Amino acid sequence: MPHVTVGVDGSAESAAAAEWAAREAVLRKVALRLVLVADSPDPPRGGADEGGSGDDVLSGTAQALRAGCPGLEVRVDRLSGRPPPVLAREAAEAELVVLGSRGLGSVRGFLLGSVAMATIIETDRPVVLVRPDRRPRPEGEAYAEPLSADRPRSGRSREAADDSGPVVVGVDVREACEPVLDFAFGEAALRGCRLGAVHSWSLPPFGRDALALEMALREMRPDVVAELGKVLAPWRQRYPSVGVDELVPVGGASERLVHAAEGAALVVVGRRVRTSRVGAHVGPVTHAVIHHCESPVAVVAHD
Repeated sequence: MPHVTVGVDGSAESAAAAEWAAREAVLRKVALRLVLVADSPDPPRGGADEGGSGDDVLSGTAQALRAGCPGLEVRVDRLSGRPPPVLAREAAEAELVVLGSRGLGSVRGFLLGSVAMATIIETDRPVVLVRPDRRPRPEGEAYAEPLSADRPRSGRSREAADDSGPVVVGVDVREACEPVLDFAFGEAALRGCRLGAVHSWSLPPFGRDALALEMALREMRPDVVAELGKVLAPWRQRYPSVGVDELVPVGGASERLVHAAEGAALVVVGRRVRTSRVGAHVGPVTHAVIHHCESPVAVVAHD
C-alpha cells in the first residue's frame, strides 16, 4: 500500500520531520509510517532522557499527528539494527522517506547527521531532510512574485520557510535528470505552487573589463535561457498546471541554488547512483545544499 515513511527517535529534529511527512502524506493521499530504529533495546535519545521509551515516542508522535491531521492513517514500527540500512530497506516500499536534520544553534546552516547521510547513500528512494524551525514566523508574507535571476527575491527568508513557498530544483542542462525533474514538478503540482528551476552558469574571464562582461552577459544569456527552456519543455507539457520560473543566475552552482532556495517549501537536488566501492558521494552541489539550506531538501537518486 502506498505510504510515506519517516524515521523518528524522540528528538526535536525527528518531530519536525514527522510533521512535514504527515502533511506530505495528506497531499499524496497515502498512509504515514513512523519507524523507530535502534541498535539495542534501549530507548532512543530525546524521549528517553525524560523517562520515555521507544514505544512512548512512537505512540506519542502518532497520537499528535492523528490529532493534527484527522483522517490520516498512521502506522508505527519499532525495528532493531543499524539505522541506515534498516531505514533504507524500509524505504524501498515507500514513495519517499523523511528524516530530521540536526541544527547548529545560532550558526548558519545545519549539520547533517551520519544516519541521514548514510541512509541517503544506501537507498534509491527520494529522501527528504527536514530541520526544526525555532524562529518566529512573520505574518501574512508568502511567495507571491516570480523569482528573478537579476535581483534578490523578496518574500520569506530561509529562517521562515514553510509550505507556502515555491518548490525549487537545481537543473544541469548538460545532464538533465528525469527522476529529479519529475519529482520536482510532481511536488509543485501537489502543492499548487510555482516551481523555480535554477541553472547557474559562468562568463568567460575578462579581468576588470566591466563593459566586456556586460556585452558577454547580453550575448550569452539568451542561449542559456533557451537551453534551460528546452530541457523543461517536456515537463511543462506533462504538468500544465505548474507555473515555472526559469532562473539562470551567473555564479557558482552551490551558492546560487542555496540563494534561490530562500523561503522555498522544498528544494530538490539529485544524487548520482555510483557503483564504485571506493566510496559514496552525493556530489559537491548536493552536498552544499543539504548542509546550508534551511528549507526541507529532497535528494533524488538518478543514474
